[in-house]
Amino acid sequence: MPDSLPLRLEVTHLGRSFGGRRVVDDVSLAVAAGQVTCLLGPSGCGKSTTLRMIAGVERAAFGEVWLDGQRVAGPGVHVPPEARSVGLMFQDFALFPHLTVAENVGFGLRIERTEKARRVGELLEKVDLPGFGPKHPHQLSGGEQQRVALARALAPNPRVMLMDEPFSGLDNRLRDGIRDRTLELLKEAGTAVLLVTHEPDEAMRMADEIALMRAGRIVQKGAPYNVYNAPVDKAAAAFFSDVNVIRGISRGALTDTPFGAFLTPGHRDGAEVEIVIRPQHLRIDFDRAGKGPNPTPQDGAAARGTVLRSRYLGRESLVDFAMDFEAAKLTASVPGVFLPKPGTVLWLMIRRDRCFVFGV
Repeated sequence: MPDSLPLRLEVTHLGRSFGGRRVVDDVSLAVAAGQVTCLLGPSGCGKSTTLRMIAGVERAAFGEVWLDGQRVAGPGVHVPPEARSVGLMFQDFALFPHLTVAENVGFGLRIERTEKARRVGELLEKVDLPGFGPKHPHQLSGGEQQRVALARALAPNPRVMLMDEPFSGLDNRLRDGIRDRTLELLKEAGTAVLLVTHEPDEAMRMADEIALMRAGRIVQKGAPYNVYNAPVDKAAAAFFSDVNVIRGISRGALTDTPFGAFLTPGHRDGAEVEIVIRPQHLRIDFDRAGKGPNPTPQDGAAARGTVLRSRYLGRESLVDFAMDFEAAKLTASVPGVFLPKPGTVLWLMIRRDRCFVFGV
């Protein structure tokens, strides 16, 4: 995001404990106007609690929350949710079943009736639901209900939109289109968006910045490309995709593996290390099948594996191999259809520039 964009949301050292256990621990982040930050992590890691503290629904035990330069939470300060000018969207849409669509959208607006009707009509046009005002929520599909919830959240022109897994209740056919339209409207309005999700694909698709959360703490923060391609540890790498792991011992900043020696600087002699590689970067050497290893500068040596299982997933095929070394099992991802029979022997190579090395 450009430096010139104003900060809408700033959170510093936020914390909360339950039953003596710190569920949110020293969380800090900032979201600028028109920026989407995804708070990503497994269930129970503290994402939703963080969101609720920012919204003011729960009190923060530690730290501060600032909205457009105004402190709304901190020592001696707790501005109530309705005075924070934040929009909220949740998984269950939270529409009032006894109110019409128009009444739901205009529920939080404290303006003159004619102006409210104009604003509601404008918002229903924006979310592609013109003429839906007289209907009730039970008459709508899940995707339509989600768009009504979006219109209601946008109605008071919030500076910040807080979204807690708002698309998880939609089927895959609808999800991408509604998600993209939602982001388009929020960015157009210059709203800062903090989205909670446990789905890496959703975070990669939507976010300008990802804050990866684990056990109440943010363990890594950055652009999706950087978080994916430069994970801070094995768990961070594995959160975004399946991974293969090869163990070895670092000696003289080198670690010997069946794929050749790997540079492992920063690890003491005798230290155990893990070399982590994603399935799409494990290559099957079709030209050398059955001919034995032949090292190259980029890829190192080839190692022999025997096919255990293969399955087709649509865009790619996954092939599991039993390797000749240490009874290891590795999985390769191959574009398109590739379904070798169990027992087939193939030679595998790995992309060294796509490997990550972590201490054990």
